[in-house]
Amino acid sequence: MHTLTGNALGEFLRASRGNLDPEEAGLAGGRGTRRVAGLRREEVAVLAGVSADYYARLEQGRERSPSSQVLDAIARALRLDRDSRGHLYRLAGMNPSLRAGSSRDLVDPALLTLLDSFPAAAAYVLGPSFDILATNSAAAALLAPFAQPGADGPLNMVRVLFLHPDAKSVFIEWDSVTRATVHALRLNAGYDPNNPAIMALLDELLPVDAFRTLWNDQTVTGLARAYKVFVHPSVGRIELTYQTFEVRDAPGQQLLVGTPAIGSSSADALALLGTLHATATRDIHA
Repeated sequence: MHTLTGNALGEFLRASRGNLDPEEAGLAGGRGTRRVAGLRREEVAVLAGVSADYYARLEQGRERSPSSQVLDAIARALRLDRDSRGHLYRLAGMNPSLRAGSSRDLVDPALLTLLDSFPAAAAYVLGPSFDILATNSAAAALLAPFAQPGADGPLNMVRVLFLHPDAKSVFIEWDSVTRATVHALRLNAGYDPNNPAIMALLDELLPVDAFRTLWNDQTVTGLARAYKVFVHPSVGRIELTYQTFEVRDAPGQQLLVGTPAIGSSSADALALLGTLHATATRDIHA
């Protein structure tokens, strides 16, 4: 089974300084004047106010217990955003991961009730590895093209995006959707580095070039407000604006709610899709 590298902190630091334009960091000589992209180790050390030797040891994995003050200084030097700064802390062992023993795959009954309170929206609950743990009827209808009758276990959105033959035709902005998904998955892996579902997912998908490229760029970004376009085989184009909410009493779970503009063709299409799906479901169980 895949495991996160023993030097995840060093890999993240190297990728972060490689992605930072020297001019953005206040240094002379932009990307175009350097043989190697990004900042040099020595430059990060100067900006962070630590010795070059100490910073080199951090990247090489020979120093594994940086103080919070050092991490703050390095985060400032690398211009890390909130998600990336939190990820840096977790890789250094400075922040708690998901609660030991917490149930990440069981959806609270109150949350299931809440899902059904969004009749005009597609709402579903994701686990840390992006397993779909629960849906309302609109989301079930929207994701029906990817359903796997008789499959063991929940539908996983990462597998859908990279392995399902219809993913690119349904998600017409596939590049941006996959980028956001993989970067959020890496963030979850930092919270819960020993999560067996995430490790199994990496075992399966790292041989896939498109996934591996996104995973190896070390970017971490939480799921946020997003605009997504679906082309559903039954009703055509549906445009939704998604909001993401952390489930506080089940760390690692997230509630996603996708809403169409009121009175839009997307609202009509989502409503029709829900009706068609409900009819098909009744016929199956009749």
